[in-house]
Amino acid sequence: MKNKHFSLQPFSCRYSCYPIALEKQFLQYHNRSGFVWIHNRIGGPTITHPKFKTLVFIFFIKYLAGHANGTVDANGVCQCQVYLPDPTFPVDRLEKLEMTSTSLTVSVEQQIIKVEYTSKISVFEKRMHNLTVRIEIMESSGLTYTELDFELIKLEIKEMEKLITELKGSLSGSNVIVEQLYIEIKNISLIITSLEALDKNNVLAIRREILALKKKLQECEELRNQTLPVPTKPPIIYGSCNHGLISNVSQPSVVQLNWRGFSYIAGAWGKDPEPVYPRKELYWQAPLNTDNRYMQYYRLYTSYDDFLLYKNQIEATYTYGQGSGMVVYRNHLYFNHYGTRDVCKIDLNTQKVAVRKPVPFAVFNNRFSYSTPWQDIDVAVDESGLWVIYATEESTGNIVIGKLNETTLDIERTWVTKQYKPSVSNAFVVCGVLYATRTINTRQEEIFYMYDTKTDQESIISIPYKKMMENIYGVNYNPKDHKLYVYNGGYLTTYDLSFYPTAEALSEDYTTN
Repeated sequence: MKNKHFSLQPFSCRYSCYPIALEKQFLQYHNRSGFVWIHNRIGGPTITHPKFKTLVFIFFIKYLAGHANGTVDANGVCQCQVYLPDPTFPVDRLEKLEMTSTSLTVSVEQQIIKVEYTSKISVFEKRMHNLTVRIEIMESSGLTYTELDFELIKLEIKEMEKLITELKGSLSGSNVIVEQLYIEIKNISLIITSLEALDKNNVLAIRREILALKKKLQECEELRNQTLPVPTKPPIIYGSCNHGLISNVSQPSVVQLNWRGFSYIAGAWGKDPEPVYPRKELYWQAPLNTDNRYMQYYRLYTSYDDFLLYKNQIEATYTYGQGSGMVVYRNHLYFNHYGTRDVCKIDLNTQKVAVRKPVPFAVFNNRFSYSTPWQDIDVAVDESGLWVIYATEESTGNIVIGKLNETTLDIERTWVTKQYKPSVSNAFVVCGVLYATRTINTRQEEIFYMYDTKTDQESIISIPYKKMMENIYGVNYNPKDHKLYVYNGGYLTTYDLSFYPTAEALSEDYTTN
């Protein structure tokens, strides 16, 4: 078998040719240099990997103990020559081992990456599950948010078509105005169908058209009623109390989803009934965080168009609000301070707290809340100003009504009712009368209780109304348009209130033909 001649350099044995000394010399050199030179003078395979070079050299040193011959030159340097047969050191196996090691390293790195992605996939699976649940809820209701708007509009158009058909039948002969109105209603039905197909997010224009048509239809009805022997109702004066108790609540009108999205199901919104100059209008919305407790952000809009289109908003942060019982009145935001029985008043020009004062003996932190959690202290507005609705330990959880001084936040007078607060879903005040609501089912609420602070009389009533989502949170009455601004499961909705006439109005203003 052919021998190979290796020259081992730059190693030298200054003491002897004994291989142990050579091994020691090599280790010292290796520690300084970090690599070993091994050169095959016959053209055989060359090993380049530093770790394998070290291994080969150590092997050579051990082998020299029985196979090395050396001489010492004049300078005392030991020169050794080693003759090894080919099978003595398995270079090819070392190369294979090196390749296997590299492959294993790559495989381990891939497995580490897989473990990381497995944890990420688990997180995304949970998110997908949450999304699936939310979509299933939407699908079970049969409507999406955009479809809600269009379905309500379609319903309104169908009602107008039915009414105009009845109006045509009740009038003798042809009527140009009624015929024109009938054609316009048919046209708008075609427009809404086209709009729904082309742009499901822009319903502003069609809403304006429907309002205009409703006004025309109302004028036609009034014209028809002039020929009938039916008494006319007294004119409605918004902001006054020239009316009786609530007689009816309209169908819900879905304005839009809150700006933070589907997950923010609790909160409140409304319109300032008495905006301060130079603001002519002031709309606001305050979605709570997903814990349905913490009020952190709110937005203001100075026009209805800006509100609908999510533009030109003033966004503010306040980190100490709690619950959906907030309201805006005369350019100030009133709400329950987080974790306390205090009512706060924020100046919406400066976004700073103007007044903060506790409600005497009011319980808080989910004690005697409405049927939804964290609705402990509810601030309300009516024609006479501010009210606060709460409960105390002394009232054994029954609703207490307090008249609130808007400047000092002092409680000027209180009324203790017999209605247990946790059985109420929400409440509001109209002309000094407290109205309480409760849940009938997932699609229907009912105004079931009233307390008149002027007469100290309370009674059970029944005025049902529909809702789009299961849970009702903030309910705010606006005396300047007789609307309820309701935060219903993340959707901003409105209801029109109808009232019975007062006895005085009947005697003074009712006329018959």
